[in-house]
Amino acid sequence: MAEISVVLPSVLQPLAGGQSILTTPADGTVTVGRLLDSVTGGYPVLARRLRDETGALRRHVNIYVNGEEVRRLSGLETEVSAGQEVLIIQSVAGG
Repeated sequence: MAEISVVLPSVLQPLAGGQSILTTPADGTVTVGRLLDSVTGGYPVLARRLRDETGALRRHVNIYVNGEEVRRLSGLETEVSAGQEVLIIQSVAGG
């Protein structure tokens, strides 16, 4: 079975047991929302860091599928298939 990998920034890795990449089996395409549900299932703190209480992506979290920011595509409904790279980037406030 094929897999989809989600690459995490170093700031989020401690919330995923220190892992830099989370993978989930993929049979066909899945939405980014479903992918996040799958890879964060065992990491509730990570899940809350990525999405708010309504399930919407938090403002400071950017997710890219093959280099395209999902907010410019279909948001959490953007489809992902095995072999595509999904990258999470968390904006860090400067000062």
